Amino acid sequence: MKVTGMDAVYYTAKDLGALTTFYTGLLGAEPTMSMGPVAEWTFADGASFGLYGTAEGSHGGSAMFAVADVAKAMADAKARGVKFHDDEITDTPVCHMAFGEDPEGNQFILHHRKEQ
Repeated sequence: MKVTGMDAVYYTAKDLGALTTFYTGLLGAEPTMSMGPVAEWTFADGASFGLYGTAEGSHGGSAMFAVADVAKAMADAKARGVKFHDDEITDTPVCHMAFGEDPEGNQFILHHRKEQ
């Protein structure tokens, strides 16, 4: 597995609407993508910042590491003992994702953007 870049950084949000409004003002732009419990702003350099709405609102964040093949990267990481949530790859209209955690429980995401 080789990480090729940082695709996005996300924060969890208990009140997605209020936090979306806050960051829309702070960033000076409407989200470039809103889908279900997600609001995301993508910048000129291709990096994104996003919010993920959750009832817990854990005040946590997550790094999205860009990989060429999520399934292969996930298998490589699992061989190193990495735990993944649900052991599944999430397929959305814009990306593939696998949610894992480091030894201290910090979440990260192996991420691949689909061609648009």
